[in-house]
Amino acid sequence: FCCNEGNMYGFENMTFNIKDGFLEAIVRGHKSGLLSTSDYNNLCQCENLEDVKLNLSATDYGVAISNEASPIYTSTIVEKCTKKLVEDWEYMRTQADETLATFLDFCTYGHMIDNVVLIVTGTLHERDVQDLLEKCHPLGMFDSIATLAVAQNMRELYRLVLVDTPLAPYFSENLTHEDLDEMNIEIMRNTLYKAYLDDFAAFCQKIGGATAEIMGDLLAFETDRRALNITLNSIGTELTRDDRKKLYSNFGLLYPHGHNELAMAEDFDQVRAAMEKVPAYASIFSKLGFGESQMLDKLLYEEEAKKCMECFEQQFHYGVFY
Repeated sequence: FCCNEGNMYGFENMTFNIKDGFLEAIVRGHKSGLLSTSDYNNLCQCENLEDVKLNLSATDYGVAISNEASPIYTSTIVEKCTKKLVEDWEYMRTQADETLATFLDFCTYGHMIDNVVLIVTGTLHERDVQDLLEKCHPLGMFDSIATLAVAQNMRELYRLVLVDTPLAPYFSENLTHEDLDEMNIEIMRNTLYKAYLDDFAAFCQKIGGATAEIMGDLLAFETDRRALNITLNSIGTELTRDDRKKLYSNFGLLYPHGHNELAMAEDFDQVRAAMEKVPAYASIFSKLGFGESQMLDKLLYEEEAKKCMECFEQQFHYGVFY
């Protein structure tokens, strides 16, 4: 087979369809079932939740809520639609071959990390464990998650709970000596995310082809956004520059020179100057007016959505599942 520029993944494409073509078609079907602009316009006209239910009944979400008795509540709509997402995801996971199944598992580890932090932080503030469990993302649940509430320090957190989860390899040895206070919990979150994203990126590069290219771009954006948020959230805190730098991932458009500048930044203007040296981020910051730093999250979210939409323009890769 001739691998010219227009068919650089020719042989890979043939084998992809044999193993993963069915599930890729399923995902693209789910994408076509997302709410359209006209659906959202109709929802804007709704005067109560019964109107919302009625408008959703003609969409792919109708199956999830059509049998719910009146009066229907916001929490019910969220719960049932989330349940549909989880069921669709778990169906794909059970049908996937080994490589895709591992990729799908990687996609859930971020939810798992967030759930761990939610439980530990909530316990620190003496919240009810059952209430905390209900707030956890269902794709990030694991058998021993409720046991997190009994951990008194990082060592117990690892030894009693996390050692038997997929997060175990990401738990840095130097964390096990720390107490469970808010600062150390945030350090734990970012340490786990750093190791997780580094591992996920390496796995995608090992897969190669279009998956490596597309996921490389998506994960680079995610890790750069995390580096930016770590920097902004640690300005004015007791976190040292060296400690801040240790939380940045080992890849991305900001790695390594941008990381060096972010680690030294002491205010938003210095952060902005570091980010604008990367052309991809200069265009984002150019949309920020003076004193509009609060708009940054929205702009980054829009950029992420754009990248996710673009990944559907190519076929034969795992980025659509991400």
